[in-house]
Amino acid sequence: MALKTLNDLFEDMLRDVYYAEKKLVKTLPKMAKKASSDDLAKAFAHHKSETDGQVTRLEEIFEMIGKPARGKTCEAMDGLVAEGSEIMEEAEGASVMDAGLIASAQAVEHYEIARYGTLIAWARELNLPRASSLLEKTLKEEKAADELLNVIAERANPIAQAA
Repeated sequence: MALKTLNDLFEDMLRDVYYAEKKLVKTLPKMAKKASSDDLAKAFAHHKSETDGQVTRLEEIFEMIGKPARGKTCEAMDGLVAEGSEIMEEAEGASVMDAGLIASAQAVEHYEIARYGTLIAWARELNLPRASSLLEKTLKEEKAADELLNVIAERANPIAQAA
């Protein structure tokens, strides 16, 4: 797809984020199973539910712009998920696993926060107020997920250090 206009960039990034969110829908349950902390497992399960809603919102935005909802391989998300998988395979001990899972999840959240911030700015520029509103809701959820992971990390990291 040639990226000649801001509309093209907007659609391209929507496709990228759509792929990323759908990948997370599959990945978060695996992370929840690996977590030893109940709080962390619950956070992953809750965010999986939120991510389902985020996918639906993205589909609504695709409909608004008259484009099919389809993803485009997101190399960044594939890499972040691969790093998380590596931690799940190599971490020894529950507390180290939890600290690693949190770090992996926060890398994903920070990537998503950056992408959604850009999409919101572009939606505003393209005079897509409803799309902007939907994207803002998702951005708020991503920031809240990151904050919750910070809180859980404050408890998990000292335990991992003591292990």
